[in-house]
Amino acid sequence: MLGLGMLFRRLGLFGVDAAEVLNRVVLYVCLPAAILLHAPRLQLDASVLAVVAVPWLLLAVTVAVVSPLARWLRLSDAQRAVLLLTVSLGNTSFLGYPLVAALLGEAALPYAVVYDQFGSFIILSTFGLYVLARYGGDAAPTARGMALRIVKFPPLLTLVFALTLMPAEPPAWIAGGLQRLADALLPLVVLAIGLSIRLRMPRQQLPPLLAGLSLKLVLLPLLVLGLVWPLGLTGLAAQTVVLEAAMPPMITAAALAISHRLAPELAAAMVGYGIVLSLATLPAWAWLLGRVLG
Repeated sequence: MLGLGMLFRRLGLFGVDAAEVLNRVVLYVCLPAAILLHAPRLQLDASVLAVVAVPWLLLAVTVAVVSPLARWLRLSDAQRAVLLLTVSLGNTSFLGYPLVAALLGEAALPYAVVYDQFGSFIILSTFGLYVLARYGGDAAPTARGMALRIVKFPPLLTLVFALTLMPAEPPAWIAGGLQRLADALLPLVVLAIGLSIRLRMPRQQLPPLLAGLSLKLVLLPLLVLGLVWPLGLTGLAAQTVVLEAAMPPMITAAALAISHRLAPELAAAMVGYGIVLSLATLPAWAWLLGRVLG
């Protein structure tokens, strides 16, 4: 599907906004279906709080590491902003949900939902907006504006409904319909990525690109692997948080950086090369987790 998307873009078979349309279908249809299907099965216990804590711990580590790294590599403020966004924020929903299900099994999906909705999404809506305002010249976001952005997000509203009103075992015809919609998530997402991906290697962006992808795809998930025991995470919960931490950079975070003219070549390269490299790193992580934590 990734290759087909890239081919269709080259042939001009789809409109220029095709990737955006597909992403909206995923956001308003496929993601909510996956959440409704799997979130009600989540057992609310201490491990859930530990799952929520992991992305916030990684945010703190990213901020602590990127600042001295930016000074050492003599990065511009725009490059620093891109690394802050794309290293701290992974593609934990669009790619995360289906790939966690494919690599770990559907029983791991509730943990992926919690990691994404209470971690990545809220970080994007708070810290992400702050970085864009700090380095992109916008007015500082207000607490009310950030709160409205959070509560109006369709998957988060769906998660609240799923955890409070949705039965864990809905009627078969409802579960079957939700399953079919959720199954469309991965092919649609990867097709949209193929339609929008740009693989460029600007030489001046190579040092921050290598540093950023090394942190995102290797070092941060390795750190999380070392944290699962102190946090009391075991089994699927532990495997899921490591695999979510290993997801490539979030497309939305990079798109926001590009729209604010923050090192657009670096932002595009972080996403493009991150996704391509993750086709090898994610299965490798799943293999390792099966032997270390399985």
